[in-house]
Amino acid sequence: MYHLPQLTKNSSISAIAVMTSGGDSPGMNPAIRSVTRAALNQGVRVFGINKGYSGLIIGDLFELKSHDVSNIVQRGGTLLKSDRCEAFKDPIVRRQAAEILKEHGIGGLIVIGGDGSLTGAHLLTHESGIPVIGLPGTIDNDIYGTDDTIGFDTALNTALEAIDKIRDTAVSHERIFLVEVMGRNSGHIASQVGVACGAEMIIVPEIDFKLETLSFTLANQRAEGRGSSGIIVVAEGPKPGLTYRLARQLELDGQTAGVCILGHIQRGGRPTGHDRVLASCLGASAVTYLLAGFSDIMVGILNSKITATPLLDIVEKQKPLNPELVTLAQLLHK
Repeated sequence: MYHLPQLTKNSSISAIAVMTSGGDSPGMNPAIRSVTRAALNQGVRVFGINKGYSGLIIGDLFELKSHDVSNIVQRGGTLLKSDRCEAFKDPIVRRQAAEILKEHGIGGLIVIGGDGSLTGAHLLTHESGIPVIGLPGTIDNDIYGTDDTIGFDTALNTALEAIDKIRDTAVSHERIFLVEVMGRNSGHIASQVGVACGAEMIIVPEIDFKLETLSFTLANQRAEGRGSSGIIVVAEGPKPGLTYRLARQLELDGQTAGVCILGHIQRGGRPTGHDRVLASCLGASAVTYLLAGFSDIMVGILNSKITATPLLDIVEKQKPLNPELVTLAQLLHK
C-alpha cells in the first residue's frame, strides 16, 4: 500500500497544467485523471496541454473539468496525446513556453514522461522559476529515483502473454525463438519478463555478451538434455538489429531460430490494476507536493513509499539493472 504524503498547502497557485510527453505508456490516463481531480478538489483549475512540449510551445492548452477525465482510467495511451519535441532543447523556445504558461495564469506544471521529458521539465523550472513536478511515465522502468514507472507492469505482462504463446510454437516445432522486447538502452523489461517466462537466456545491454557464445551455450544446454526448443529474450539495446544478428549467427552455426519483434504492442492496451493504482497515487501526490511549494522534483516510489527526487538527479544519474535477475534465469534453467 502506498502512503500519500501529508503536506501543508502553502502555495497561492490557482491553476496548474498537466502534460504527457515522449513515448506513451499504459497508465498515463489514470495519472491525468488523478492530477485533475486531486487539483479540482483543492479548488485549483487544471489545464491540459495537447501533445506534450510540442503543444506547449504553440499554446495548445484547454481547461480540464472533472467530467473530461471520466471513464479514462481503463484506457491505454494518453488523452492528452504525446510527442517528442526537439525544438524544446532550445533555451529560447523554453522561454517562450514559460511565457505561454504565465499568460494563461498557470502557476505550476506536472510533466508525465521519461528521462528526456523530465530533463525538459528540469530545464524549464530552472530557467523560468515556474514550479514543475515530474512523474515517471515510461514502460522502460529506467528512471533513477523510483523502483517502478507508470506503464512498466502493463508492458511486462503484455510481453509475457505474447511470449507464452510463442513458446507453444517453439515447443511444437522444437525450435529456438529470439524474442525482442523494448526498453531502449536498458534491460529492465527483458530481465523481468525473462525470469517470468522461464527464458533459456536473457540478453541485455548492461551485461557484456559475445555473439559467438550463443551457439556454444545452446549446444551445452542440449547436451545436458534440456531440449531443443526455447526462448531467448533480447533487449532491443542502443543499436537496432541485434536480434537479427543473433539469428544470423545461429544460422552460420547450423541452427535455425525464429525471430519475433514485439515492438510497440508493449506500449498499448489496458493498464493493469497495478499501473492504475500507481498512477493514481503518484498523480495525487504530485498535486500535493506542488501545492505545498515543492518544485524541480520527480515524485516516484521507493520501497513502497512515495518519495521526491530532485530532477537534476534524474538527469545526471542512471538507474542500474539488477544483474541477479539474469543470473536467476540461468540458475532456474539448469
